[in-house]
Amino acid sequence: MDFLRPASWEEALAAKAEHPAAVPIAGGTDVMVEINFDHRRPEYLMDLGRIADLTEWEVGADSVRLGASVPYSRIMEHLRTELPGLALASHTVASPQIRNRGGVGGNLGTASPAGDAHPALLAAGAEVEAESVRGTRRIPIDAFYTGVKRNALEPDELIRAVHVRKADGPQQFSKVGTRNAMVIAVCAFGLALHPATRTVRTGIGSAAPTPIRATAAEEFLNAALEEGGFWDNGKTVTPSAAKQFADLCAAACNPIDDVRGTADYRRHAVGVMARRTLTWTWESYRGTRRATEGAA
Repeated sequence: MDFLRPASWEEALAAKAEHPAAVPIAGGTDVMVEINFDHRRPEYLMDLGRIADLTEWEVGADSVRLGASVPYSRIMEHLRTELPGLALASHTVASPQIRNRGGVGGNLGTASPAGDAHPALLAAGAEVEAESVRGTRRIPIDAFYTGVKRNALEPDELIRAVHVRKADGPQQFSKVGTRNAMVIAVCAFGLALHPATRTVRTGIGSAAPTPIRATAAEEFLNAALEEGGFWDNGKTVTPSAAKQFADLCAAACNPIDDVRGTADYRRHAVGVMARRTLTWTWESYRGTRRATEGAA
C-alpha cells in the first residue's frame, strides 16, 4: 500500500486523477478500522491532513459551507445555532478524541448507512461539493447515496465541502445504541422544521441499505399542518397526526437483522424516535412563535 500526502488541494486532485482508486483519509474513523481488521487493503491511501482549506467553514446569508474535514467538535462548539441538527448528531459520534479528528466528509465518503451525520444532512437539505481536475459540481444529498456504502462520486472526485442551509426552525436528532458512547447506531432519526417553506424533512440512518428520508411521512405531515393551520395558530400537533407520522416513518424503513438489533426492533425504534422528535421540535417552534408574538 502506497501512501500519498498532498500538500495542497490542487496536488490532491492531481493525485486522485492519476490514481482514481486512491482512498482519501482525514480523520480515519471508518477507513482505519477497515484497514486494521484487514477488511480493506487499498493500493493507495491519500492523507488529506495537510490541506487547511478542508478544516474551514464559512457562514453565509442562507447556508453554511462546511469543509469536509471540519471536526465534529468544532461543529458542536461553533455552529450549534446555524446547524442545530448536525450539532446534536455530532455529540453522539464516538469519543471526544474521534470528535476532534473526524468530519462530515468522512461519513459521506464511506456512505455507511449507520453514519451519524447522514440523518441530519438529509433533514437539513444539504448539498455535497465534489471536485476533480475536470471541475466542481454540487450533488443534492437526496441523490448522493446510491447503494450500500456507495455514493455518487466519480472515481476522480474528492469531497471538498458540504453546503447546509441555515436552520430557520427547530431541528432534532435521536439515536438508539447499545450504550451512550463509542457505539454504532442501531438506528437514528433526524427531523427539521422549515417554517419559511412550511415543510418538514426527515432523515433515517441504519434502517435501510442507505440513509433515507421518510417522504410519505413528510408529505402527510406537511398536508396535516397546512390543512389544520398549525403553522399560523401554533396549536399542538394532535396525537393521531403524530402517530400517523411515526407509523409512516417506520414503514419507510427497510432494515435487516444483525448483531446490533432486529429489523422489527429498528422499525419500532424509528417510529418512537419520529414521534418524540416531532413533539420536541414542534413544541420548540410553538415556544419561539409565542415569544415572537409577545415581543411584537
